[in-house]
Formats: sequence, C-alpha cells, structure tokens
Amino acid sequence: MTKEVEIQSPCIGVCSMNETTGFCHGCYRTIEEIQQWWDLDHQQKQEVVLKVSEREAQQFS
Repeated sequence: MTKEVEIQSPCIGVCSMNETTGFCHGCYRTIEEIQQWWDLDHQQKQEVVLKVSEREAQQFS
C-alpha cells in the first residue's frame, strides 16, 4: 500500500483578500477554502490546488 503524500497548503504568507475577486492575493484561495483547508481530505485539497493554479494563470494572462 502506498502512502499519499500530504498536500501542502498553497499559503505563501501574503494574507490579504482581494475585495473584487474574493481571492487571497498570495494563494488565490477564497476565505472559505482557507478556513476549511485543514478539514479537507486529500482529493478535496487536490481540487483546491487545481483551482488555485487556474485562478493564478487567469490573473497573468
């Protein structure tokens, strides 16, 4: 049986919410995603990380 690698929080310590988008300026998560992070299972964390990547890419496209 293989052990799942713990998914690290996308937090980079720049904790400030963008009032227009509702995303954190540092990690691109919503306040709800930030609050729920430690209660999410592996799959849910993967989904949040994917959303974060997509949001970040949209900011710089």
